[in-house]
Amino acid sequence: MRFREASVAGVVREEDAVPPVWTVTDDTVYLRYFKRGFDVALSLVGLLLGSPLACLIALAIKLDSPGPVLFKQVRVGQGGKPFVFYKFRSMFLGAEGIKREFLHLNQMDGPVFKLLDDPRITRVGRFLRRSSLDELPQLFNVLKGEMSLVGPRPPVPEEVRLYEPWQMRRLAVKPGLTCLWQVSGRSMIGFEEWMRLDIQYIRNRSLLLDLQILLRTVPAVLSGTGAY
Repeated sequence: MRFREASVAGVVREEDAVPPVWTVTDDTVYLRYFKRGFDVALSLVGLLLGSPLACLIALAIKLDSPGPVLFKQVRVGQGGKPFVFYKFRSMFLGAEGIKREFLHLNQMDGPVFKLLDDPRITRVGRFLRRSSLDELPQLFNVLKGEMSLVGPRPPVPEEVRLYEPWQMRRLAVKPGLTCLWQVSGRSMIGFEEWMRLDIQYIRNRSLLLDLQILLRTVPAVLSGTGAY
C-alpha cells in the first residue's frame, strides 16, 4: 500500500494529509498562552534527565537485533497534517512490510491493529513496550511543536482513512504522549470508546485535566495495563 510505504520510510508525502472536519478554539488563558510553554519546559527536563537511560536503551536495541535505534513513521497530527513520529525501535527490521500477514489475528476492533503476542517484536522491544519506554523519543516531537504532552494519540494515515466522520474530531488538537485512553486501560478499551474518550478530553481541556492525566500516567505505565 502506498500509505504504508510512506509510513515505513518516515517521509511525509502529500497524500498522507487528511482534510480536517472539525476545529476548536483555544479559549482559555492556559490553552492560549501556557500549554505550549508547559510542553516545552517538561519535554526539555524529560530529555535531559532521560538521556542516560536513552543511551542504555539504544545500546540494548543495537545488541538485541540489527537495525536502527529509532523507528520513524508518518502519523497524522492536528488538523490532519502529517508529521514524522519517533519511537525506539521495538520490532525486527522490516516488520511493517509483513504486517499484512498478521492482520487476521488483530485483537482490536476498528481500523487499529493490536496483537498481544506479536512475533515481530524483539526481546528488548517487548520490555520497552510494556514499560512505555519506547515512547521516550516523542519528547522531540513535543519540543518541535508537533505533539503535546497530553492529547489524543497520533494515528497512522491508513487508520484515519477508515474513520467515521465523528471520529475525525480527535484530530482537532495536537496529538499527545499520554491521554485519557492511555490512563484508562489502553488496548483493553474498544476503539469507539477510545475515540469518545479523546473527544471528551478535547471538550474539557484545562490545566487541571492535563495535570490529572499526567499524574495518572505514572501508575498506568508502572502497571503495564493494556500495553502491548
